[in-house]
Amino acid sequence: MKALAPARLPGALAFCLTMLAALPARAEPQPYELDPEHISMGFLVEHLGYAKVLGMFRAVRGSYSFDEGSGALSNVRIEVDTQSVFTSHAKRDQHLKSADFLNAAEFPRMVFTAANAKRTGDRSFEIPGQLELLGRSQPLTLTATWNKSGVSPLDKTYVMGVSARGSFKRSSYGMKYGVDNGWVGDEVPLIIEFEAKRK
Repeated sequence: MKALAPARLPGALAFCLTMLAALPARAEPQPYELDPEHISMGFLVEHLGYAKVLGMFRAVRGSYSFDEGSGALSNVRIEVDTQSVFTSHAKRDQHLKSADFLNAAEFPRMVFTAANAKRTGDRSFEIPGQLELLGRSQPLTLTATWNKSGVSPLDKTYVMGVSARGSFKRSSYGMKYGVDNGWVGDEVPLIIEFEAKRK
């Protein structure tokens, strides 16, 4: 096999370096934090079969990592202050904070965690994780839509907007008040809308 002439080596090397430089840089996962001023976490629970009560948690924080290039989502953590439950009815809110439901004095946090997620479409994801509530941890999968990413015109930070949904049975956490007699629904749909800022 004939060796490449020494005089041609610099040109070949320069060509290789030029081709490498033209390759796109690999994206890296970026850390995001949920913006506490732009997050809504709601829930729906049936009452006596007549209608569903819409409630929310007013204190939520969280973080995750996301790679826009590959769509890899990881290290998801959402913390909810159970004392912040709100349903526009003071007496009902106090009952929800009691040992019949959230037992907020003993368990002040409800936490969802997920190590990673499955991309199911261009902007859709399934996020299999664990929901910790009342001292118990059970599987919970969120479905999420990546709505938009870009520089905010308000403060020039890079923002990602997400809509997520999920549901769980509260009886699986030992929260059985009103389940057997049908007064309060067992299934709890979750509604999560948030903006997150890239750090």
